[in-house]
Amino acid sequence: MSEHRQGSVKQITSHSNPIVKEIKGLVAQRKHRSQSGLFVAEGLKLATDALAAGWGVRYLALGTEARDNPVAQKAAATAKARGALILEVSTAVMSAMTRKDNPQMVVGVYEQRMLSAKDIHPSGAALWVALDRVRDPGNLGTIIRTVDAVGGAGVMLVGDCTDPFAVEAVRATMGSLFHVPLAKISKDEFKALAGKWPGTVAATHLKGSVDYRSPDYTDPVLLVMGNEQQGLEDDMAAACPTLIRIPQVGQADSLNLAVATGIALYEIRRKHLEL
Repeated sequence: MSEHRQGSVKQITSHSNPIVKEIKGLVAQRKHRSQSGLFVAEGLKLATDALAAGWGVRYLALGTEARDNPVAQKAAATAKARGALILEVSTAVMSAMTRKDNPQMVVGVYEQRMLSAKDIHPSGAALWVALDRVRDPGNLGTIIRTVDAVGGAGVMLVGDCTDPFAVEAVRATMGSLFHVPLAKISKDEFKALAGKWPGTVAATHLKGSVDYRSPDYTDPVLLVMGNEQQGLEDDMAAACPTLIRIPQVGQADSLNLAVATGIALYEIRRKHLEL
């Protein structure tokens, strides 16, 4: 981890600066994110969302356009007051950090948050989504965003899932990453949770015989979704008392995972949502 004075400002003009290399590593490789416990989020909206939600910030890089932007300057002042190093960089350096020709004006490096199975205590009208081996970061980010939209309690990542802190996943959440708790759990931990869940445990499954619009969805609800290619593993499906299916009448053989999750979530939350 690069040494720096907390709550200070540093101008960076070189692509070979150690902090630039550090951020590039966080963008490019999961192992760097896992080892450091940090991740990168691009854009002013995500910066303001992260700061408003109280997430720890290590660096906040400001491009040329951000220097005259009052919202960006306010975010920088907040981040600096919390001990972050503020980086003033050129467009070329910002492009190098983010691997993009047209980078955002603000890029932040934040501290990861991840719950474990023991942190999950379902009650009331809580709605959790459990994802079995989700592979696509865009799907995962979109699901996190949709869970946020319906007022869900969180997302469980079961088994070997894609990294929710990958830049592509973070971008797809549109800031909802900072509002939706995530939990990393094993398959055995999932089965234990499902076995003692106080409300409805429903999973979408090709063998499902229940129309997804039929159950009462007694709160709290656990919605379980399978892998994009293989669906839900049989032993996980066996742990779910209600197997639901979304009707299809066209020639498509399946729905996109994020779309199917969104359809189910809005049906489950129907009684809690109103304009």
